[in-house]
Amino acid sequence: MPRKAWDLHFLAEPEEVAALRRVLRVHLGLWGLDELIDAAQLCVSELVSNVIRHVGPGTPTTLAVSMKGTRLRIEVYDPDIRALPTLLNQGVNAESGRGMELITFTADRWGVQLLADRKVTWCELPTTLTSPNGHHGGPHLARAEEVLGLYSGAKLLPTVDSGRLSAAMAEEAAIGAISDLLHWLRAHGRDADDALDRAQMHFEGELGVVSG
Repeated sequence: MPRKAWDLHFLAEPEEVAALRRVLRVHLGLWGLDELIDAAQLCVSELVSNVIRHVGPGTPTTLAVSMKGTRLRIEVYDPDIRALPTLLNQGVNAESGRGMELITFTADRWGVQLLADRKVTWCELPTTLTSPNGHHGGPHLARAEEVLGLYSGAKLLPTVDSGRLSAAMAEEAAIGAISDLLHWLRAHGRDADDALDRAQMHFEGELGVVSG
């Protein structure tokens, strides 16, 4: 599943936070990372609120979301390189100043990077993915993705996003690979229908083990 990095430019205003949370929910849902939605939304809310509080409302800001290895990376850019976020021990009953404390509790790690004309405050959330563009599902799906990657190189024209297959093209590649394997079995005197039935039985049996 390709997870292409994206960014969104906006003015840091309190009313923008809810819209950013909605956009993030949609993107993470499309990426198959539903389990990270609540944590990611909290991190975005706190990072943007820090910009509003310490740099000022109306500040030109950018939200960037990407995969870094198997981690989800959230970055918020603003133009003030002087106002640096800090971790303050405010206590559980504090009503303000707990932004980075919440991010520390929620994210795997966070930091601040100073650039020439702006700064980026970032955090990363761990996933259960085995690769940045992989799926949840363990070794079966990992092996299938490797096979489709090799198969697409021989059978399909290069695609966008660094040659990765879109979901639709991956489906066509999978169908083509199954068809070619059936031809191979038949050419070697094997019963292609029997092999297909046995593969289906293996598939359904493994689904039962996983769901059980």
